[in-house]
Amino acid sequence: MTLFYITSAVAVSATVMMITRLNAVHGLLYLILSLLAVGVLFFLLGAHFAAVLEVIIYAGAIMVLFVFVIMMLNQGQKTIEQERAWLQPGIWIGPSLLALILFIEMLVIVVLDGGAETGHVVNAKQVGIALYGPYLLTVELASILLLAGLVGAYHLAKPIIKIEGKS
Repeated sequence: MTLFYITSAVAVSATVMMITRLNAVHGLLYLILSLLAVGVLFFLLGAHFAAVLEVIIYAGAIMVLFVFVIMMLNQGQKTIEQERAWLQPGIWIGPSLLALILFIEMLVIVVLDGGAETGHVVNAKQVGIALYGPYLLTVELASILLLAGLVGAYHLAKPIIKIEGKS
């Protein structure tokens, strides 16, 4: 149970740090840590499938998209000099400590060979039955929301694409 509380504290503190950072790159580092902590929480609760999805989809693929957006918004030489100033070694202390805590927790779980207190194991079939059973309306609403976000992003980027195409 103590692993759950430690991981929860890491997730909450990383999320608060992500929200309060003025630099997008720093916020992104803390967001990755927050998503990894949520993945560990899912693992501790016995939802191994959800933990793997959390790490692969959110902490992996979506964070890569965020990094691409930050790179695309690069504003030239002034921004490069500013980023060099922001990426001093002291900036990595906070994310590194939180990541170290998560790493130590995962080592404890592996050394105990699953002996850590976890909930019951939920497999992919049970997740599918739950998502497309009682939560079908929620899944459909989430897919419509994602589609609306995709259409909105296309329309927001459309004028930029036209301007760059004419240059």
